[in-house]
Amino acid sequence: MSAPPKPNTALTEGAILKTLFLFSLPILAGNVLQSLNGSVNAVWVGRFLGEAALTATSNANTILFFLLGAVFGVGMAATILIGQSIGAKNMEQAKRVVGTSASFFGLVAVAASVFGFLMAPSLLAWMRTPHDALPLAISYLRIIFIAITPMFLYSFVMMTLRGAGDSKTPFYFLLLSVGLDIVLNPVFIFGVGPIPGLGIAGSATATLIANVVSLTALLVHLYRRKHFLWLHADETRYFRIDRTILRSLVGKGVPMGLQMIVISSSMIAMISLVNRFGSQTTAAFGAAMQLWNYIQMPAFAIGAAASSMAAQNVGAGRWDRVHKTAMSGITINFLMSGGIIALIYLFENAAFGLFLREDTGAITIAQHMNMIVVWAFLFFGVSMVLSGVVRSTGAVMPPLIILFIAFWIVRIPFAYGLIGSWGADAIWWSYPLGSLSSLLMTIGYYRFGNWRKARMLATKPNAPEDVAPGQAPAAAIEAHAATLPELEMVQQEPASPSRSR
Repeated sequence: MSAPPKPNTALTEGAILKTLFLFSLPILAGNVLQSLNGSVNAVWVGRFLGEAALTATSNANTILFFLLGAVFGVGMAATILIGQSIGAKNMEQAKRVVGTSASFFGLVAVAASVFGFLMAPSLLAWMRTPHDALPLAISYLRIIFIAITPMFLYSFVMMTLRGAGDSKTPFYFLLLSVGLDIVLNPVFIFGVGPIPGLGIAGSATATLIANVVSLTALLVHLYRRKHFLWLHADETRYFRIDRTILRSLVGKGVPMGLQMIVISSSMIAMISLVNRFGSQTTAAFGAAMQLWNYIQMPAFAIGAAASSMAAQNVGAGRWDRVHKTAMSGITINFLMSGGIIALIYLFENAAFGLFLREDTGAITIAQHMNMIVVWAFLFFGVSMVLSGVVRSTGAVMPPLIILFIAFWIVRIPFAYGLIGSWGADAIWWSYPLGSLSSLLMTIGYYRFGNWRKARMLATKPNAPEDVAPGQAPAAAIEAHAATLPELEMVQQEPASPSRSR
């Protein structure tokens, strides 16, 4: 049997650019896998069960994505806390975070499952789900709510491992989950042998089984490998919720989760504007969005990887590496996102031909909007990387405020204000404007803000006021080599007006 895994010290030692690139690749591949999984399942439901069934899954999945987004921030807070603890070589604190987080996620997941199962009809009616799709949506959503518990716990374990410096193991088991879901969808939809055909409920059943099997396999793997964060029978005390850690998980996690809501809600507003210009423009926009989602995936993956890597270096007091992590993340973003953007520009006819018929004007519209919008995603990627690094210290409110300003104060009012004179071009040009404003504000806060003084939890000082991004004082590193003291919450020092944005 191979040796038990140890904390990944490569995140606090050695080459930064190569380590960050390799660390982000499994996260990126996982994002692509999940998108492909949703697309394949939609094909099975839409092509073989009809439009009403596809409408049902779309409405039900809207609720599911909202719930997953709501706990995403708490999971990111746990990732950062674990990363800081491991960087500080404080396994006691890391296990306390794991235990409290596991108990919290478990309780929330069970409560969400019970509430959602009982309230599914009311939730779907409130969303004005079409009458022909309502019975199908209720059947589908109730099984999905049962699957919420393994989904939440599975997401928590994956984020815990990433905080510990391991992005490969979560990817392998995500590959298992996606593979099972894709294979089992037609089996339970149509029935095979003794397995009866369940229709749309079969699609949800496949998702439930895939998540239960993958979660169980992942936990068994961690137990057999004697993972350093596994809580053994004599460590059940860690499952008692630590109020200090819980306050940090919720207080820091909610703003990070709200960022997902800001993005999704602004997209709803943009679609409402696009719909004014008719079905061809809406179809072109929908096809473009399919491509834009893949362009943005590297930025999200690199931002998440940079946050985990920076968190460990914050815990270790390696502020020079924190800054270099940010610069390396920006470099990787330009290479990966820039490469995808170049390919889309070169082969956009073929790409849009996958979604749009050539005998309509939609492809021409899609090409026009693509020419205006796509290059701006490079700016967005830089903002995501710097925001991920900033959040690694516990400074979670400024990135949320910056995102809100860029989307809801700049982008959407610009589109609404000029749509009368510019037409649809006002919508397309609002994307570069929003991305550029987000970039400038994020760079400004990274350079002049007080994010280095922020704390997830009270620890020994590891970022003196006079420490610049390129410095790594030996005293700070030495202070974090020993076990940290008992945890207490501290308030972030108020920033002066000139350094708060």
